[in-house]
Amino acid sequence: MITAIVFVRAEVNRIPEVAQQLADIDGVSEVYSVTGTIDLIAMVRVRNIDDVAAVVSDKVNKVAGVIDTETHVAFRAYSTHDLEAAFAIGN
Repeated sequence: MITAIVFVRAEVNRIPEVAQQLADIDGVSEVYSVTGTIDLIAMVRVRNIDDVAAVVSDKVNKVAGVIDTETHVAFRAYSTHDLEAAFAIGN
């Protein structure tokens, strides 16, 4: 599994719609609105690096209202806290 963190700058008046459209893309697992110089962070989780390119270049960048993206590919995870919580039953 490849994880990519995509920083997204969007048209300010379209941030909620852009976020929802990004969240609806196959391969995008989460979208966060954030403070700072970027507007949204999209988490992309796919099987291989070619799929990262397909999701970001062919889908994310083509969402109306997206101004710019910056993609960071993760190569090592140091915390499994969120994953363990997501799969916990009865907690």
